[in-house]
Amino acid sequence: MVAAIFALSLGAWLTGAAQQPAAAPLPVPQLPPQTFVEWLAALRSEAVTRGITEATLDRALTDLEPLPVVIERDRSQAELVLTLDQYLERRLTRAMIKAAQKMGAQHRTLLRKVSAKYGVPPGVIVAVWGLESNYGRFSGVRPTIATLATLAYDPRRSAMFREELFNALKILDSGDVEPVALKGSWAGALGQPQFMPSSFLEFAQDFDGDGRRDIWKSTPDVFASIANYLSAHGWTKGRTWGREVKVPAAIADAVADAAPLQEAGCLAERQMSVPLPLNEWRKLGVRTMTGTKVPLTNLKASLVAAGPRRFLVYPNYQALLAYNCVHAYGLSVALLSGRVH
Repeated sequence: MVAAIFALSLGAWLTGAAQQPAAAPLPVPQLPPQTFVEWLAALRSEAVTRGITEATLDRALTDLEPLPVVIERDRSQAELVLTLDQYLERRLTRAMIKAAQKMGAQHRTLLRKVSAKYGVPPGVIVAVWGLESNYGRFSGVRPTIATLATLAYDPRRSAMFREELFNALKILDSGDVEPVALKGSWAGALGQPQFMPSSFLEFAQDFDGDGRRDIWKSTPDVFASIANYLSAHGWTKGRTWGREVKVPAAIADAVADAAPLQEAGCLAERQMSVPLPLNEWRKLGVRTMTGTKVPLTNLKASLVAAGPRRFLVYPNYQALLAYNCVHAYGLSVALLSGRVH
């Protein structure tokens, strides 16, 4: 899901048995100072000044009402209580891997075309697709305008969702989708790639050439949009995301001294070491899973721990974290992508 807010609530949106929800109610903020009707009227006036047409506003906002279920979901997001390695074990099931391989084979020709244009491997595209929408089976059922209006009216994160609401109205104004079809998650993420409206406007693609960026039903548009997002966030063609490695216990202290955790960035970035060239990891004694030395190169890599497992992640991994900045997501995509051929 392409927004920083979702890195804080992984358990609320990643589906599957790996979730062990624990109630985590958030403090209830003050009630909005205006009635919803008054607030909506002011929002409509601002939308006009932003260039959104009256026709679009009539279709989208007439008889609009807030959705209590959205606030309920926002106040009771589940926490991720499994360790990272436990999560990976339960998430990357045989069925999940088999489905990824089946979809990779089924869409091989299209995936190669998309990969050739954007430089992102087919396996990575399929893995993101699978984690975001279960390979297109789920793209959200909540009416997006009502969802975002509810969250924008609510004071807790009003400013952020207000902007996303204006972006959603711009999507309607563009003609890419009709209001009745503009649906997504309880937090406003759209279509099979689960783009927030701002990401849709910037990264969604019309790969099938029908004049619409249809990330709900057009598989070519879905694949191209995912690949374009990753490419725009730094995925380098011809390079991989990283590798699983062995860090012998005898060198653990030396590794910790040479590569402490990062102090800045999002949650996942603060849970990975500062990057070092692979040459340095090699000198420290880090080994591949087959016991050989890591490559002799200046490519920088950071160390990520997942229980007893260790991964050296390269710059391309940052593109995965740009999609959702938690290692449960980044490593799930990375490891699943390697099983698609």
